Amino acid sequence: MERNVTLIRKALAVLLPLFIAVFAVLHVAMPDRSFSEAENRVLLQLPRFSLKALMSGQFTADFDQYVSDQFVFRDAWIGVKTDVDRALGKKENGGVFLAEDGYLIQTFNPPSEADVEKRAEAILAFDRATPELRKYVMLVPTAATVLQDKLPPFASAGDELQYLDRMRSRFRGTVHDIDVYPALDAMREKPIFYQTDHHWTTLGAYTAYVELCKHLGLNPLRQDEFDIRQATDHFYGSLYSTSGFRHLRPDRIELYWPKDPVKYTVTYVDEGLTTDSLYAVDQLEAKDKYAVFLNGNHGLVQIKTAHPSRKKLLLVKDSYANSLIPFLLPHFSEIDVVDLRYYEEDLASFAKARDFDDMLLLYNANTFFEDSSILTLHESE
Repeated sequence: MERNVTLIRKALAVLLPLFIAVFAVLHVAMPDRSFSEAENRVLLQLPRFSLKALMSGQFTADFDQYVSDQFVFRDAWIGVKTDVDRALGKKENGGVFLAEDGYLIQTFNPPSEADVEKRAEAILAFDRATPELRKYVMLVPTAATVLQDKLPPFASAGDELQYLDRMRSRFRGTVHDIDVYPALDAMREKPIFYQTDHHWTTLGAYTAYVELCKHLGLNPLRQDEFDIRQATDHFYGSLYSTSGFRHLRPDRIELYWPKDPVKYTVTYVDEGLTTDSLYAVDQLEAKDKYAVFLNGNHGLVQIKTAHPSRKKLLLVKDSYANSLIPFLLPHFSEIDVVDLRYYEEDLASFAKARDFDDMLLLYNANTFFEDSSILTLHESE
């Protein structure tokens, strides 16, 4: 017995340094990667050395991250780690739960009271700066709330509805709030959220569209007025990338093509590009297949339809709106889509110059409370 232990120790003493040496050589020999397809993010490159960066600790922190990002066979090691975690019964990684039916569900990070107030005041300040514009706010609860019963036992995903109610209480008598939770909850047995991505599906977006029409006084198109086609059945979304959980079924993306289509043009203002479709089908060949909707996120997108006599809409949004926008085409003459994360002009001045009838602010709860760009609305006052 002792002889076997001694042999094992000797073998480890030889193999471990050899193992480390091989990986060190591979790390030097293999070129750095700029992007991780598995994680869907840019990887850190070798940081530039300076005494100032070294003394401040920034160089050391960046170098540690660089080594982690460029570690040989990083994607494979992440997969092995999460496989071991799953075998040991672990159901959470990186703020994402592995839930029932193969769903990956992101936790909600509760904002501070100060953050809630700042965001409410920013919207109210914009309302005061543009009193002639009718405003509607749709803050969408995520799968963490709507599909809460799919979470692992004792998992805490945060109370989104509590914070959405606080926002709602600040809007009474000024901005029109659209509570889409009851409509989504009624459809919770249907696939209204992707399993591997944080967005709602096209069916989820359609459900919200019907609820939106009730508040805007519009008659929504029925589902049977669309030709529903599968665009892809091999979509692995953002939560698949960030969580590291593997061996899950891919999602499918459906596109709703109206049987009586509306002619329109789409202009991506910053890029100087004009097209006749809201669907960028070439994105179905890329990692982020959700970018098939509106070709991803842009600072300003202007849509003109063949209904010049209808109202004009200003839509301020995050990426949740991208799959809902196609449903709005029959109801408006123009739709200007602004993503504050990439828009650098004064929105109040823009709204006044464009003479919109309605404004819709549409965000999912996580993005709304985490993204600071919403606070720029306060600067319009």
